[in-house]
Amino acid sequence: MATQATASPDAAYKELSARHSDTLARAIEAVSTRESWSPFSDSPSSKIHGAEKPAEGQAAFMAWLGKRYEIDQPGITEWIGDEVSPYTRKSLDITYPRSEPAALIEAGNAALASWRKVNFETRALVCLEIAQRLYDRNFEMAHAIMHVAGQSYVQAFAGSGPNALDRGIEALAYAVKAMRDVTPHAVWRRKFGPDDVALEKHYTIMPRGLALVICCASFPTWNSHPALFANLATGNPAIMKPHPIAIFPVAMTVKIAREVLSEFGFDPNVVTLATDTRDEPVAQAFIDDPAVQIIDFTGSARYGSQLENSITKKALFTETSGVNSVVIESVADLPTTARAVARSASLFSAQMCTSPQTIFVPANGIATGKGTASPRDVAQALAAEIDALVENPKAAAGVMGAVQAELSMDVVDAVRGKLADAKGVEIVREASPYPHPEYPEARTLTPLVTVVPAEMEAVYADEQFGPVLFVVPTQSADDAVARATRLAKENGTIATYLYSTNEDFIARSTDAYEEAGANLSINLHGSMWINFAAAYSDYHVTGLNPAGNASLADLAFVASRFRIVQRRRPE
Repeated sequence: MATQATASPDAAYKELSARHSDTLARAIEAVSTRESWSPFSDSPSSKIHGAEKPAEGQAAFMAWLGKRYEIDQPGITEWIGDEVSPYTRKSLDITYPRSEPAALIEAGNAALASWRKVNFETRALVCLEIAQRLYDRNFEMAHAIMHVAGQSYVQAFAGSGPNALDRGIEALAYAVKAMRDVTPHAVWRRKFGPDDVALEKHYTIMPRGLALVICCASFPTWNSHPALFANLATGNPAIMKPHPIAIFPVAMTVKIAREVLSEFGFDPNVVTLATDTRDEPVAQAFIDDPAVQIIDFTGSARYGSQLENSITKKALFTETSGVNSVVIESVADLPTTARAVARSASLFSAQMCTSPQTIFVPANGIATGKGTASPRDVAQALAAEIDALVENPKAAAGVMGAVQAELSMDVVDAVRGKLADAKGVEIVREASPYPHPEYPEARTLTPLVTVVPAEMEAVYADEQFGPVLFVVPTQSADDAVARATRLAKENGTIATYLYSTNEDFIARSTDAYEEAGANLSINLHGSMWINFAAAYSDYHVTGLNPAGNASLADLAFVASRFRIVQRRRPE
């Protein structure tokens, strides 16, 4: 594609509209109907993309190893990088520009002056061009995600590629909907005493200011794409701050965004990259600057809570962490239900914000198609399904991928230590590595499955960011729901799950989950992962419990990123 800048904003709009207006219209329709739709394919099949694409994508990523990832942006002082592949345990040895915060803020402010005057429809189309170019290089992105986050190849291609882009376009659709609702011009007439007053009024959409997007390590694109597009569409330049151990995917996004902006005649500093190290974090320097008026954060509950408690005069959007519970009251077939839960608990080695962790089962057992199953029977069924997956290393690799950091291994070790001598605890399945068929040095770990008494809340009521499943016997099924929803209210949750063949029980449980602000999946089985969240249809995070204050994606996620300034004068 040509790199020569388009002559004018009008020309840019015309060219981009021809490419993307249908996609934008279809996205806006999808968020209204909540139906299944995507402009992209999330399958890496060469039948869809061509036989050469997978190898080209891998080669493109490998070509960066040991080199500078060139991004020409203001204020570069040094080149840094500390990414280590969870698959090879070796450094990627890629370095990225580290810029002075003041330089990025100054450049962002300069870009804001021109970017805010670009028609929001054009800004949205620029975002769609960025999305398309990211999709065109998704095989390269997939390998990057694998080697910084540890996701399996298929999950990296889908979940961090098209699924993440869909979330971004979903936010974009809501932003356009919100801004289209602001009429740019009106004539207002009213009689005041003997006078007929007529005023011509103009309404201008104004951005809040610079936006800081703090990205997480395990899913660098899934939350950052919505924040990036929501900010750009509403006129706010975005400073993208990746996690120090997962820079490449965010740097790739920034590089492509800057190329698109330049090509179409816009200031590339509408999007910049703010790298840092774990020893010298940089986020606070941006947060403290009055020019930064929007902060998007995805990451730990500790830091998220700190931001929520300290930021009062800026727009803050958070997704942190929570305890995702499963309540099992009765099932038609225990192995089928156990398979659904065990597979989702194994996906990406439970390093997902929607991974099930704590499973509440009535102590007197649950009804199944073959009689009554005790909590221990449930735990054994889960362990059996995990074992069946592990017995096929190729299948295990496709599901579990690798553990991103030693911290998650330490989490599981710490849990195992706390349970070692505890009364009433039974370890049904030990956590152990599985042999990855392609990467013998890969850091892997299969789930620990344990039965723990209800009074051990100190262990199972906190998110354990690693492959751990707690089966917790409760006094009754209603007690199980009460415990699950209380955990959601107090500790936060992003996804909860309920299994029951009793419609009366399901009906009376629904209110408790809604009052806890907990998204609920009921009786999900089959080939779809129970923790799969569909863009344009599923609202991800409710903002009603401690797991985050924002939802991907709804009008609230975009509407406060802009304000309306009016002027009026006699007609």
